[in-house]
Amino acid sequence: MPVDLVNDPLISVRNVSKVYESSGARFVALEDVSFDIMDREFTVIIGPSGCGKSTLLGIMGGLIAPTSGEVYVEGRKVEKPLPRLISVMFQNASVFPWRTVRKNVAFPLEVAGSPAAGRREVETREIKRVGLSSFEGKFPEQLSGGMVQRVALARALAQGTRIILMDEPFGALDEQTRLSLSLELTRLWQETRNTIVFVTHSLQEAAFLADQIIVISRRPGKIKRIVNVDVRRPRDLTGEDVNRTRALLWEMIAPEALSMI
Repeated sequence: MPVDLVNDPLISVRNVSKVYESSGARFVALEDVSFDIMDREFTVIIGPSGCGKSTLLGIMGGLIAPTSGEVYVEGRKVEKPLPRLISVMFQNASVFPWRTVRKNVAFPLEVAGSPAAGRREVETREIKRVGLSSFEGKFPEQLSGGMVQRVALARALAQGTRIILMDEPFGALDEQTRLSLSLELTRLWQETRNTIVFVTHSLQEAAFLADQIIVISRRPGKIKRIVNVDVRRPRDLTGEDVNRTRALLWEMIAPEALSMI
């Protein structure tokens, strides 16, 4: 069906539930989850460990089938991966160790059959955009963890999709690198205006990055609250507005998080 991207959501999650069954045991990961994401919006999903955040992201990307409910992107039901529309970035950067930075960034373009001349221009642009122009001939083992994640981000940007799903992309990094990449991601998003859905455990990341924050309850994962972050950009990573939002998020998840200790 036609979608007016000015007024209609780009992504609609409708009554999504996911149940896993193994050896006679039934495990409810998500239960009746619904929300909308508008075009060019930066949405962050937070919640306690094991609440189904990554499962939800996989369902949105067509990588996991829901037990019930549907996800719609641009008005069409998501039933499989949509590589021309949705790219995915994981916590453990899925770069190829035998490929250089440039060759890693080129990979989705090669798969899509893009002409070599056009690929070169896109590769150069996205490598420069993430600050790796001096490292395009290096292999992943020659880079720091933060730089490897920059390669994965450049590859996602090179794919040219409207939507980027990011599953705790900075979770394995040290705090300084993580905060630095949060600043970098904000800059890149303001340049490209992709629609980003970002899963994290970090309340500070959520408060700093998001236009809206989807708070998921302890398992089975349900929508606990949707927080709209009405804070002007650029934001101060340690500023009063960000800290106020962070405190609000902690109030919401603290009872469940502390009960798991």
